[in-house]
Amino acid sequence: MVQAKKRIGILTAGGDSPGLNAAIRGFGKAAIGLGMDLIGYRDGIRGLVENRYTPLDSGALSGILTIGGTILGTSRDKVHRMMIDGETRDMRTQVVENYEKEGLSGLVMLGGGGTAKNALRLAGAGLNVITLPKTIDNDIARTDTSFGFATAMEIATEAIDRLHSTAHSHHRIILTEIMGHRAGWLTLAAGIAGGADIVLLPEIPYTVASVAETIKTRLIRGSTFSVVAVAEGARDVQDSADIEAAELLVHAAKTPEQIRAAKAHLANVTDEQREHTFKLARELEAATGLESRVTILGYVQRGGIPCAADRLLASRLGTAAAHAVSKGQFGMMVAARGEDTDLVPLTEVAGNLKLVPPDHEWIQTARKLGTGLGD
Repeated sequence: MVQAKKRIGILTAGGDSPGLNAAIRGFGKAAIGLGMDLIGYRDGIRGLVENRYTPLDSGALSGILTIGGTILGTSRDKVHRMMIDGETRDMRTQVVENYEKEGLSGLVMLGGGGTAKNALRLAGAGLNVITLPKTIDNDIARTDTSFGFATAMEIATEAIDRLHSTAHSHHRIILTEIMGHRAGWLTLAAGIAGGADIVLLPEIPYTVASVAETIKTRLIRGSTFSVVAVAEGARDVQDSADIEAAELLVHAAKTPEQIRAAKAHLANVTDEQREHTFKLARELEAATGLESRVTILGYVQRGGIPCAADRLLASRLGTAAAHAVSKGQFGMMVAARGEDTDLVPLTEVAGNLKLVPPDHEWIQTARKLGTGLGD
């Protein structure tokens, strides 16, 4: 008896990232080679809920390896708490209905931490789900790296390279704000690779006095400029303490009213600190006497053509996912492990962040180079 082809859905969720199309292509070409049919859901979880998809055949996968962004579109929706017609609804039942209606054997989700949580929720609803790690922040637990990171590192490093000449010419402090709310991998890597004089990370609260002292020491040694790489989530010691205290209130809240009040307080604290890089620039200008300028790289870090390393990684992870699906291995994330891949249970990924350890080799490298870390 001829066995029916497996029909697999694939989607991209969360922020866009270099390498998404390479991963779609890697999975799709390998899956088609294994005899599967493939459909791509439009705009992430929202397309899955609304059952909006397009067939993905060899023609649709042709020519997308080098294209930035995602041909499928994306969104940041949470499947258990989606805004539908002006109200928040749990759409897991609808997703299950769509999955069964389309005769799917599995669902492949490309994304970061939020996508891992959505995938685990859908696995709990009975779906066969597998994920691939995508984020420029490199903060996904249980994988060595994620596609998107290498390209963003190249872009941020080039920006630091270019800012050196302006800082040197005008005898200025130039602060470069780099993406990374909770994890400092991108800022640390680009800071080292770009030769930043000071690198400020979310994991290491800084003091303005320490940063200013590093700059003054450079002045004494004849360096009349400084380049500071600042993660967007980096905070000084006091601001870090304020955020930690606000987060503790959220965790300690019991009643719905307490939870709402605690979350509102945390949002206010966070909003007050939103312009922290400009505040730091003013403080350093006052402390050192050097003009300070801020450059915020923003979305340019995750746009455009993926570098070769990300194309290779995305292709490796995508093809590994296709073989896992063919073997019925679900409820997993396909992780990068050295030069190989590994399947990690979603329960070990969702809700966990990979932060920079204080004794990490990159931290030790920065210190040995004389790079200031603000502590």
